[in-house]
Amino acid sequence: MDNSPIAAAEAAAAAFPAWSALGPNARRSLLNRAAAEVENRADLFVRTVAEELRASEPWARFNLMLGAGIVREAAALTTQITGEVIPSDKPGLLAFALREPVGVILGIAPWNAPVILGCRAIATPLACGNTVILKASERCPRTHGLIVEAFEAAGFPPRVVNLVTNDPKDAAEAVGSLIDHPAVRRINFTGSTAVGRIVARRAAEHLKPVLLELGGKAPLIVLEDADLDEAVKAAAFGAFLNAGQICMSTERIIVVEAIADEFARRLAAKAAAMPAAAVGEQVDETAEASARALVEDAIAQGARAIASGPATVIDGVTAAMRLYRDESFAPVVGIIRVADEEEAIRVANDSEYGLAAAVFTGDAARGLRVARRIRSGICHVNGPTVHDEAQMPFGGVGASGYGRFGGKAAIDAFTELRWITVSGEPNDYPI
Repeated sequence: MDNSPIAAAEAAAAAFPAWSALGPNARRSLLNRAAAEVENRADLFVRTVAEELRASEPWARFNLMLGAGIVREAAALTTQITGEVIPSDKPGLLAFALREPVGVILGIAPWNAPVILGCRAIATPLACGNTVILKASERCPRTHGLIVEAFEAAGFPPRVVNLVTNDPKDAAEAVGSLIDHPAVRRINFTGSTAVGRIVARRAAEHLKPVLLELGGKAPLIVLEDADLDEAVKAAAFGAFLNAGQICMSTERIIVVEAIADEFARRLAAKAAAMPAAAVGEQVDETAEASARALVEDAIAQGARAIASGPATVIDGVTAAMRLYRDESFAPVVGIIRVADEEEAIRVANDSEYGLAAAVFTGDAARGLRVARRIRSGICHVNGPTVHDEAQMPFGGVGASGYGRFGGKAAIDAFTELRWITVSGEPNDYPI
């Protein structure tokens, strides 16, 4: 491991030729060992995540479970990085497309799901034959460092996996120098939309592709024929898990007026009964102050707090309020009342973000129809907005970013597609 961005980039570049030449089953074996090494450090991860981020033990252990799963899913991909033979009109020509590793991949991971997103930043790039640099979050450098230690303990060759840490004041310089380095060929970034735009602009100067998974303002639509108990459970889970500090967190509950009073009553009761330990803590006082400001603005403009405390529900949110548009990243959710399905879809799409969404209805066909009209990378019918599985294509549209992590979809982000031909007989040229 090396905290110097330049040294890390040069080391990763030097390790690339041998690593990219390694066979797929050798890479698979190392990745499976790395997943086991992550799990072997469970208690250490739990303690470190709590110290750095005030995160609860259940959230830390969920991170470990899914983080290790992401590494194992990447291991399963090593023999699925395939190509195809393409028919050619030229006589005797064999034409085919194949995918090859691109070189050094820079993965920039955030703090909110540190093991999940740290593993995601590097696992599939490694499976595809690239070497990697994990740029750790300034909030959890030790947690991200433990991931790299696990990969090293699994037997990865030296410098295939590299870690860069930095003081918060040096973040822009560290990231900028990594993006600028000629050895770094592609970047994946998970974090805020504001910083994602900066990363994308910097990478564009070098024509380097970027995979961006950014902010969200996930809507959960509750239609008049929904199972309200199920909708309430999903809304509470999606809004309050990990203190709402998840990119997929339910931020807007869009409820048809015919059932809005009853839904609000049930959700308020559910939120009021949630213990503080189940909700968890926000990462710091600055985050808490930001959430309070959104709530105070909404109440000042006529909304009502129908549950407050560790889990806060604000009813009567309108488009004039900051809570309607701004990502809270907190255990705060707003209820927006609408007349019907058509208005619910319009409100769901009235956002610059488009990561996760959900719709609750007793009619699955209706739910699918509504889901198809919501502008988001992910939408769940009769399920919460917070749902992730290692093999699923994960990403958003609009201000939530572009590109996809997860399963086979991620292969495109971390390989180069090449067209190669072999002539099998003499050629006849017109000149």
